[in-house]
Amino acid sequence: MQASVAQYKLIKKIKDERFDEENIHHYHLLINIGSRDFQALIVDHTDNRVLYLEDYVLPAISSPSDLRAALDSLFDSHALLQAGFWKSITIALKNQKFVQVPEPLFVDTALSDYLRFNARVDFENEELLYSVPTHSRAVTVFAVPKNLKGWLESVYANNKPVYTHQSAALIEATLHHAKNRQDNPLYIYVDRFKLHILSVQDNALRFYNQFAIQNFSDYVKYIMLVMKLLGMDQKTSEVLMWGYIGKNSPHYHEFYKYINNVTYGGRPDFLRFGYLFDEIQEQHFLDLYGIYLCRQG
Repeated sequence: MQASVAQYKLIKKIKDERFDEENIHHYHLLINIGSRDFQALIVDHTDNRVLYLEDYVLPAISSPSDLRAALDSLFDSHALLQAGFWKSITIALKNQKFVQVPEPLFVDTALSDYLRFNARVDFENEELLYSVPTHSRAVTVFAVPKNLKGWLESVYANNKPVYTHQSAALIEATLHHAKNRQDNPLYIYVDRFKLHILSVQDNALRFYNQFAIQNFSDYVKYIMLVMKLLGMDQKTSEVLMWGYIGKNSPHYHEFYKYINNVTYGGRPDFLRFGYLFDEIQEQHFLDLYGIYLCRQG
C-alpha cells in the first residue's frame, strides 16, 4: 500500500449523482496519460453529460517502466477503470514525440519520416500511431511506449481503445471554440509542466506548439515570441487562457504585467456539466475534455 501511495496521488474526484455503473455500456471513457499525471473522464453517450472525473499526479516517475508500474497499481485498486464494456474508450498520450501533418499530404506508410522532423524514435521500445482529425485538417503522428500500449490493450482486451494525442485534443477543442468568434485571439493552455500555444484563423489552425517550462518567466518569453512571430501586439491582441493557473493567482497577475488582454476560457459547450462540477475552475482540463472530439463511435 505504501508503494502505491508513492506512485500516484489523487488530486480531484467528482462523481455526478446520475452516474450508474449498470449503464457503462452507454458511457464513453476518456483517459489522458502524461509522464507525471493521469486523468479519467466519463461521458454519457445519450446526452453528452460529464458524469465522472478523476485527476492524479504521478510524482515518482522517471521512466516508461515506472509509468506502467504506477498505472498498473492505480488500475489494480480501481475497479471502475478496469471495466471493459464501455461505449468507447479513447486514450490520449501527453508527450513531445509528435508532429502535425496536413491531411492532404498524409500517407500512413510514412509515419517515421514525418516524426523524425520533431523527435528521435526508439523503434525497439516505441510504436508510431496517428490520430485522424475531426476539424483541424492536420493528422497527428505520435509515439507511444510499446510496453504501455501492450498493457493498455491487455486491460481492455475486449474493447479496443482509440488512441490520440494531447495536442490533437487541444487543437480540436480550440477550433470548436474559435468557430463561434469573429476575432483571432492567441490561445494558450498552461499544463502542469508545459505551455501550449495555438492560433486559429478563418476556422483553420494557423499555429500550434508546446514548450517546456522551467521558470515562470518562460511563460511570458514563449508567449511574446509567438506573438511576434504571428504579428500580434502584446498591448492590444487578446490572449485566451485555459489550464492550471487559478483566477486571481499571483501567476495570473504576473501575466498582466506583460500582456494586457489576458482572459480565461470557459468550459466547452460540446459537453454538459452538472452542478457538482462547479467546484472545478472553468479553465481547467480543456485537453481532457477535448479528447471527446477525438473519439470514434
